[in-house]
Amino acid sequence: MGKEIDNYLQFIRLEKNLSPHTVVAYRCDLEQWEQFLTGGKEALDVKSVTTGDIRAWMLHLNKQGDSARTMRRKVQAVRSFYKWLMKQGMASDSPAAAVELARIPKRLPQLVRSSSMDELLDQEIDETDFVQVRNRLIVMMLYETGIRRAELLDLLDRNVDTASGELKVHGKRDKDRIIPFGTELAQAIDSYRLLRDELVRGCEHFFVKEDGNPLYPMLVYRIVHRALQEVGVTSKRSPHVLRHSFATAMLNDGAAINSVKELLGHESLATTQIYTHVTFSELKNNYKLAHPRALNKGG
Repeated sequence: MGKEIDNYLQFIRLEKNLSPHTVVAYRCDLEQWEQFLTGGKEALDVKSVTTGDIRAWMLHLNKQGDSARTMRRKVQAVRSFYKWLMKQGMASDSPAAAVELARIPKRLPQLVRSSSMDELLDQEIDETDFVQVRNRLIVMMLYETGIRRAELLDLLDRNVDTASGELKVHGKRDKDRIIPFGTELAQAIDSYRLLRDELVRGCEHFFVKEDGNPLYPMLVYRIVHRALQEVGVTSKRSPHVLRHSFATAMLNDGAAINSVKELLGHESLATTQIYTHVTFSELKNNYKLAHPRALNKGG
């Protein structure tokens, strides 16, 4: 890998403070791009790269079956790299600037209906069983606070306050935010803590396994997937679907979009606005199902 790419990756890791996952993604994309241009036989001359070279790479990616979303991400990685090169005085322009990004078909977020979530969270469990209580709380917390799976895994015990009904969440780009929660979730948290503290003491992380070690991403995915499967959810069954469901439920019940943006920890309001399309889609569907003129005339 060329030294310029290596230095750029150090920059986004140390100075821009991007997550390790994001840095790895950039590394893979840029290494693949460099390999295509050089064949791995020589160092990449970043000043000699042309717009035609990048378009040829896009054609290659398309032929090998990469999706529009993947191709778009890879071009953006090259654009970001050249933007940094230009700031460092190592390039006068960006050959990726004139490359048109692949269009991604808009997809509405999948979600779980509130009736299915009510059925799931109202199921009886053994209140003395640590794993059952913990797993129920994981689903409840994801749905009632909208936090990301990574934020749930990083949640510290000291940052969960049932007296004030608040979570302090450490989000993307090292930004913290406070999320309020209600009495039902507070009671579930207290019940979980009692059982947890009987098994292990002095937990730094809020959610732990029976041996006191923190949870890991695939375990949380399996817990949510299994729970949603039990109540007959046929769409995507993942922790992120519960985040979508939280946002949509909030907007459906009249929450201001700016409030939902803050609760979700979005940088831009545009990211949150997709949920307004979900709620409007639901409104249209209800109209077609219920309004007599829609029924008589076929919508």
